[in-house]
Amino acid sequence: MPDTTGTLTVPGAVLHYQVRGTGPLLLISQSGEGDADRTIDLVAQLADCYTVVTYDRRGLSRSRLDTPGQGATLTEHADDVHRLLASLTDDSALMLGCSLGAVIGMHAAVRHPGQIRTLIAHEPVAPRLLPDGERACHERELAALQDFYLREGLAAALPEIARTLGIDLTAKDVEPDLTPQPINATRTANFDYFFRHDFTAVIHDTLDIAALKDVGTRIVPAAGRITARNVFDYRAATALAVLLGREVQEFPGGHNGNTTHPRAYATRIREILNAEH
Repeated sequence: MPDTTGTLTVPGAVLHYQVRGTGPLLLISQSGEGDADRTIDLVAQLADCYTVVTYDRRGLSRSRLDTPGQGATLTEHADDVHRLLASLTDDSALMLGCSLGAVIGMHAAVRHPGQIRTLIAHEPVAPRLLPDGERACHERELAALQDFYLREGLAAALPEIARTLGIDLTAKDVEPDLTPQPINATRTANFDYFFRHDFTAVIHDTLDIAALKDVGTRIVPAAGRITARNVFDYRAATALAVLLGREVQEFPGGHNGNTTHPRAYATRIREILNAEH
């Protein structure tokens, strides 16, 4: 499949997506405010063996909402993934879900059996995976962070979200020659949508945790090598591993290792996907 960009009309939105490479279809669902370009360096490392699909989640960048500013549930985000995959292939696909993207992938695996063959779920932001008391604590933590953003703005909120997700903003251990990702007007708008709407979707998530044990999708819990072990996204990855009776697969870097260590991260993806049979 040649390098292409396209749009797909879904209920309530028009999605922008990009396709690069050749081989089995691999969908990347990004973390946070990430759009189709967020993992450009990772895609370049995978396109020789996979047909890599990235997209702007509804509400971000070039994807358009029928009702501007309207939020979406995680089931609606999962339905977008289902429709995007169905428009591109009749075969089962591979998927890398990072953070919020991992939760979207788990919803899609439950709701659309057989469509996703393997899902690498990297540090899912899924408080529902945790025991009730811990879950409620982290849902309140996210709600407080959302309120803090609405009061104080992005510059003040970014260090707080980094702390919440165990991201070291001062880390010097990154690969060389990365594509710059400045916080420009587009990313600022994406952060705004993420804080205002996707935080709400995570807090009010309805993921059927018990159903994850019976899905046909091979779900691979994953976490970053340097992610703080006490933050809820790492705890969610370990809880998912316990639920599925599997081990957490370690990836280079931390919560955003897909952008800070694209070469080594791509190597781990290949190792895991090559071991699916």
